[in-house]
Amino acid sequence: MSDATPDPAPAIAAGDPGWQPMPPRALTMFVLVNVAGSIVAALAMLVPIGLLIPSKSWELAAACIALLGLPLFGWWLARKQYRHTRWKLDADGFALRRGNLWRSETRVPASRVQHLDLKHGPLERRYRLATLVIHTAGTRNSAVSVTGLDEADAERLRDRLALLQTDDDDDTDA
Repeated sequence: MSDATPDPAPAIAAGDPGWQPMPPRALTMFVLVNVAGSIVAALAMLVPIGLLIPSKSWELAAACIALLGLPLFGWWLARKQYRHTRWKLDADGFALRRGNLWRSETRVPASRVQHLDLKHGPLERRYRLATLVIHTAGTRNSAVSVTGLDEADAERLRDRLALLQTDDDDDTDA
């Protein structure tokens, strides 16, 4: 395999093999979703700001300028989320790692998988992406959703996890 095109996401530490980055086109979807959400939040805050701050004041101008920064913050946050989201599938099951400052790593052993879903929202269809939902046994955090996976990767993960689950079921009967 050629390394001609560098991965825009940072490499995982050398002692952490197998972690896969999100596809580059997922960055566009992350940005669109976060920026749209921050624009909605900014518009919702305009009403109370307009009612609570007297007109023709420097406070009103400062508040409006600050609200304009919300979409920029959404863009920045989306890029960080994209860069620090990784997944891994191994013989034991599925792992998802998110975050940098507050890192979250979710591990789903194949034996805990109940069923698997693939979801394709409008933006995901547009960018050939999918959300893999892994439903697990138990009540707390009983589903793990991985948004922004390449369609082919999501299908491969679903099929491989289903095989691992079947293999685990066969091993327990023996």
